Amino acid sequence: LIEKIRSIRISKATVETNNKKSTSFISRTRLRTSEKINKKINCVVIGASTGGPKALYSVITALPSDLGVPVLVVQHMPIGFTKAFAERLNRSSNLKVVEAEDKMPIEKNVVYIAKAGYHMEVENNKIVLNETPAIWGVRPAVDKLFISASKVYGNGLLSVVLTGMGRDGANGTVEVKKNGGYTFSEDESTCVIYGMPKATFET
Repeated sequence: LIEKIRSIRISKATVETNNKKSTSFISRTRLRTSEKINKKINCVVIGASTGGPKALYSVITALPSDLGVPVLVVQHMPIGFTKAFAERLNRSSNLKVVEAEDKMPIEKNVVYIAKAGYHMEVENNKIVLNETPAIWGVRPAVDKLFISASKVYGNGLLSVVLTGMGRDGANGTVEVKKNGGYTFSEDESTCVIYGMPKATFET
C-alpha cells in the first residue's frame, strides 16, 4: 500500500483483487475491489483502534514528503492523547502531522489526526469537527470520516482500515465503494485484533 500511495496513480501491474493478499503494505494489508485500480488518488483516509498507534506509526513514517495528497486519520483514543500522538508522528515523519482543528484547511502532504472526543468530517476542503452522538460507542468514528470523504473525493479516495475491535469503518467502506473509491484492510496475520479489518473485508 505504501508504494501504491507513493505512486498516487496506481497501475494494473501493482494490484491484486478480491481475496488475494497484497504484499506492498509491508505485508500488512489485503485489497478487495471489483475493478482495476488505475485512477488518480486525491485523498487517503485511515481508521484504526486497538493496536492502531503502532500500525499507524509504521505507515505514516514510511510515506514520502512529496506524497501529493492529504491523509486523514481516525484513531480511537481517550481525550487528551491525540495531540501527543500527532506530535510524536510529526517528529518521526517526512510529512507534517497535526491534530485536526475545526475549519482547518485540508492541504497536500499533511496528515490530520482526528481530535479525541470529536467526529472528523470533510466539507469545502476543510476539516469539520463536531460532537454529534457517538457511533459504535466511539467519537471520532471511522464511519463518519469515510462517509464524508467519499462524498467529497468520490473515486479519488483510498481508504484503509487497520487493526481494531468492532465494526467501525465497515459502513464507511461500503460508501467508499459505492462512490468508486478503493478500500484496503489490514491482514489478519498482523492485526492485534482482527475485528474492524474483518468487518471491512467482508463488506
